[in-house]
Amino acid sequence: MKLITYSHQGSTHPGVLTAGDTAVYPLPYPSMQALIEAPWEQVRAAARQVSGEPIPLEQVTLLAPIPSPRQDIICLGMNYLDHAAESARYDGDSFRKDSAIPVYFSKRVAEAVPPGGWIESHPGLVEQLDYEVELAVIIGKAASKVPAERVSEYIFGYTIVNDVSARRLQTTHKQWYFGKGLDGFTPMGPCITTADEVAFPPALAISAKVNGELRQSSNTRLLITSIADIIAELSSGITLLPGTIIATGTPAGVGMGFDPPRFLKSGDVIECAIENIGTLRNSVR
Repeated sequence: MKLITYSHQGSTHPGVLTAGDTAVYPLPYPSMQALIEAPWEQVRAAARQVSGEPIPLEQVTLLAPIPSPRQDIICLGMNYLDHAAESARYDGDSFRKDSAIPVYFSKRVAEAVPPGGWIESHPGLVEQLDYEVELAVIIGKAASKVPAERVSEYIFGYTIVNDVSARRLQTTHKQWYFGKGLDGFTPMGPCITTADEVAFPPALAISAKVNGELRQSSNTRLLITSIADIIAELSSGITLLPGTIIATGTPAGVGMGFDPPRFLKSGDVIECAIENIGTLRNSVR
C-alpha cells in the first residue's frame, strides 16, 4: 500500500492511494500516527474494505505523511562511501569518518514540509543551503533489543526525506543539530510505501535533481551501515517507538560536493526520488 496524509474540505485524514496513484480513499484513523500504532492486520482490513468513489488527488491538499512526528528524526551521516569522500573533500575537519562506525544525529522537525511545500532559506542566517535525498525507515511497533535478523518485522514502511542542511551552521557547531534542524528543513513524502511492498533489505534507485539537472544517483543497497544493523544497534539501548523515523543517509552529489560548491538559492526546485515510493518535489523560498 501507499499511504498519504491529506487535507480535504477542512479536515485532515490518512488515506490509501488507488492503483496508479491518482486518487485516495480515506481510512478510519484520526492520524497517520494512530494508523501506524494500530494492529497491522486491522490496517490491511480497513484498506481492503474501502468503498465508494475515491477522491481525486487534484481535489486534496497533500501533507507530509507524518506531518508532526512525535520525536525528532534519527539520522545517519556519511552512510554512503561516495558521500563520505565528497564530505571530507569539502571540510576534512568537520566530516572526518575514520571507521565504519555509524554517525548518528537527530533532526528537529516540529512540522514536516509537505510535497510541493517551501524549503525556508532563512536569509541572514543561512549562507550555504544544501539538499540530501534519503530513504527514511518508519518503525511500526516498539523495538527494543531487536536482533538484526528480525529487524524487518518492526518496519512499518518507507518514505523520502530531504535532509536540508545549512552547511556553515553545521560545520561551525560541533554538533549538527542547529544546522540540520531549522524550520522548513524537513521535506517528507509524498507517501509511505508499506514494508510488504518492498523486498528487505531495500535495494532501491535513489536520486535528486535541482532545476531538472540530475545531481544524485545511486542505490540504497550501497548503505555502509545496513538498515538491519542500524535498528539492531539503536534498539540495543533505545526503545524505538511506533512512528519513529530513521533517515538512512545520502549518496554523493550534494551541493557541497561540487568544485566549486553548488548551494541552493531562492526559487530552486529540488526533486528527490526513490524507486517504489515516488518523487518529493519542493522549492526554496
